[in-house]
Amino acid sequence: MISEQLPALQVVIPLLAAPICLLLHHPRLSWGLATTVSWTAFFIALALLDRVLTTGTISYDLGGWAAPWGIEYRIDEINAFVLLIVSGISSITLPFARASIEYEVDKKRIYIVYTGWMLFLTGLLGITITGDVFNVFVFLEISSLSSYLLISLNRDRRALIAAFQYLVLGTIGATFILIGIALLYMMTGTLNMMDLAERVPAVSNTRTVKMAFTFLTVGIGLKAAVFPLHFWLPNAYAYAPSAISALFAGTATKVAIYLLLRFFFTVFGVEFSFEVMKLDRVLLPLALTGIFVASTIAIFQTDVKRMLGYSSIAQIGYMVLGVSLGSVPGVTAAILHLFNHALMKAALFVTLGCVFFRVGSVMRDDLAGLGRKMPWTMAAFVVGGLSLVGIPLTVGFISKWYLIVAALDQQWWWLAVLVLISSLLALVYIWQVIEVAYFRTADDRSIDIKEAPAALLIPTWILIIANIYFGIDTSLTVGVAEQAARLLLGAKL
Repeated sequence: MISEQLPALQVVIPLLAAPICLLLHHPRLSWGLATTVSWTAFFIALALLDRVLTTGTISYDLGGWAAPWGIEYRIDEINAFVLLIVSGISSITLPFARASIEYEVDKKRIYIVYTGWMLFLTGLLGITITGDVFNVFVFLEISSLSSYLLISLNRDRRALIAAFQYLVLGTIGATFILIGIALLYMMTGTLNMMDLAERVPAVSNTRTVKMAFTFLTVGIGLKAAVFPLHFWLPNAYAYAPSAISALFAGTATKVAIYLLLRFFFTVFGVEFSFEVMKLDRVLLPLALTGIFVASTIAIFQTDVKRMLGYSSIAQIGYMVLGVSLGSVPGVTAAILHLFNHALMKAALFVTLGCVFFRVGSVMRDDLAGLGRKMPWTMAAFVVGGLSLVGIPLTVGFISKWYLIVAALDQQWWWLAVLVLISSLLALVYIWQVIEVAYFRTADDRSIDIKEAPAALLIPTWILIIANIYFGIDTSLTVGVAEQAARLLLGAKL
């Protein structure tokens, strides 16, 4: 039955679509194929999540070779949720990408964008679904190489520098990850995650396993842009084409945080990660420092895309903060913020894509008067910004609420206070943009500026409405996040 092959199809379909996009060599045809494939992946992710919630964990053996000898695709609550995030953001962003990419990328290169997009999607879906750590590395390289390409395709030559910087740091991160995997294989003789989870405890007191843990933490932390390993992210987000920035902000770092969760809690286990390696003593101060430092830097940015890049580093800090608590409420908050931040940042970046389409700039001062010239676009930015701050009835509020609950669960009231204070920093840099757009007079150059076309506004407002809907109805997101947290920590349902 076709339904039994869904785990393999989730990865195979976008992988096959990539060379077809290249061979089509036509902007609109490549876009149409990429959009169709992405929505297909989204519906497969929905079906897999439904099956996991209904019948439990899915194990799929590629080629009929049983794990641990063969490669296993293993889907449980957490990676089914991440599959939904990745495919969903890609699917909503692609309709926006058609007009946006045509405006920002040389026409002769547009088909390359969708080829890279399909490879990037393949890599992220593969990282998420595989139960084999070497396959994690392979898919990580697929997504990384395609991301370097996608960033470099912008007409702005600074995109080449941003892509090269990301390539250098990404290669360092990938090398660390490969070394960590090799050390684990040397000590256990297996690459299957579940098999590793059974064998690692027997050798957990060795320096080799501790070094493997360290290499993997640093390598994945660099891919996730965890402070202070974040230097590649602001330029990558600022100089990539707008649709690519939205795709990256909504997916790439989320998958890297998922990998941290998978290695910390599934492969190495809670006891080793938190009692032996004292993970909380490292992650907690780094997360808090990252939140406040990145938020403060964001306030002084005049390029709004760079501002949102530094904001993303701070938001990643919230996820790492939840992980560092090592509790069900903390991990629930981290997983919940994976979903919520994907919606927030994708919405804000596509909004800036609308601005760039009409204004040709996203410098803060160039947004003067846009509240009247582009009312729908700027209203979307306001709602997305309020969600980022954590105003009630938005997904941002839900994330902050569960993080505060997790802090209070451990009687760390001071941590809850710091989370609240950090939200005020987000309010400052979001308000700066709102103030320019609504309370400053437009100059003569903006007289002929019109509202963004419907092809850009419709995907933008779908994301904005999702920010509000999932801020009101949390039954799916909170329910899945809590189940996934309990699964990771081995707690009883």
